Amino acid sequence: MSYIDLLRMSLSSLWRRKLRTVLTVLGVVVGTASIVVMISLGLGLNKSSMEQIEQYGGLTTINVYPNEGGYSYATTSYAGGGVIVDSGVSSDSSTEPIRIDDAMMETLSQIEHVEIASPVLSISVLAKQGIWEGSLYIRGMSQEALENQNIEVAEGSLPTSEEELQLFYGNTVITNFYNAKTQQYYWETGELPEVDFMNDPMFVIFDMDAYYNNKYGGTDENGAPVPAPKKYVVPACGVMAGGPDDYTDSNASYVLCNVNALKAELKKAFKGKAIPGQPTNSAGKPYKEIYYDEAYIRVDDMKYVEEVQEQIRALGLQASSNIEWMNQVQEQSRSIQAALGGIGAVSLFVAAIGIANTMMMSIYERTKEIGVMKVLGCDLSAIRNMFLTEAGFIGLIGGVIGLILSYIISAVINFVMKGMYASGISYIPFYLSLLALVFSVIIGMLAGLFPALRAMRLSPLAAIRNE
Repeated sequence: MSYIDLLRMSLSSLWRRKLRTVLTVLGVVVGTASIVVMISLGLGLNKSSMEQIEQYGGLTTINVYPNEGGYSYATTSYAGGGVIVDSGVSSDSSTEPIRIDDAMMETLSQIEHVEIASPVLSISVLAKQGIWEGSLYIRGMSQEALENQNIEVAEGSLPTSEEELQLFYGNTVITNFYNAKTQQYYWETGELPEVDFMNDPMFVIFDMDAYYNNKYGGTDENGAPVPAPKKYVVPACGVMAGGPDDYTDSNASYVLCNVNALKAELKKAFKGKAIPGQPTNSAGKPYKEIYYDEAYIRVDDMKYVEEVQEQIRALGLQASSNIEWMNQVQEQSRSIQAALGGIGAVSLFVAAIGIANTMMMSIYERTKEIGVMKVLGCDLSAIRNMFLTEAGFIGLIGGVIGLILSYIISAVINFVMKGMYASGISYIPFYLSLLALVFSVIIGMLAGLFPALRAMRLSPLAAIRNE
């Protein structure tokens, strides 16, 4: 019996029992759709988490922090091989401060697989424009690091000068401004402040302590009134794309600038005084060198991130990355996918029982036909393959329809949940579709295996005599 004859006879047999075939296929449809949709929910949650991680620095970046001494961060190892830095700190008076300066930055840049090593210097300032005032968090980085942040620019450009301080405003920074007359912020009025970063001058006060002491009648150590600090006009170079409520980028709430230009401006603004956030000696005097708040490290490949982290920690510094978060997310995602897939597999198992029942009934109804085929010399394997092919067709048809139904259900779920998950909570990759189709065919053939073997073992004479 040729393969064409085998296929023709199998389809003909299924077509003769249309109602039974449709009901059996329906079970496979429900089973396939259940398992695909369930797994797609786990994959969608994982995909959404990965996109969120990418928005907050990506998977190849490491944030390095100084170890100020007297405090050490607890680390916890887990089975996945990563290290999690706990938020808690413990006292350790024997630990000497290990800070991040230019020499340390040079050391960090020499570590193998480090692609970018940038110092990060941050400071809070007060900004004024007309009746609008706001606290800004300025974050200075190297030019190379700024250009590799994948920032979408709405107006202007990223900072380009290392000599002149230029400010690049995040898209949510405008909500930090309030009306100095009414003392109301954006979230109180619902109306955006009339602040024009690019075209109107912005006055920046770096010495906020002196400003508030002067404003509220504070005095210095000699009892004299604190003089008002100098205001600096700092030009804007650009504004990040996005609305005031869009937090899709980790830099949305920062004002970015070149770190060297920021250092020069701070030295000028705090000449002879300690810069806020900078360490001082035992006499309360500032050090000559400026120390950085953190370091931004970019590794050339995700697989080397943990290795580079360990080398940084060996220098006595604190290091954290999104790879640790990713390991936890993926471990949780695998557990969710296994649980949801198991629920869907129950439906497919029930469908397999339905296929086995259908094939057994078909054998009882076609006993005489099987006997005639054997008497005419039909090969036993051909009889077995005929019933296996029928079962496989049921699995294939049910798998295709179930897959189509899965895409429809997935689209509906994503439409309903689009407000909570931008990229959708249900995600069906191509490989999942292919696996579901192959799996449904295999399940169908396995369910039809016992009936096929039973048909192959029937006695020809007994089968012919059967009414």
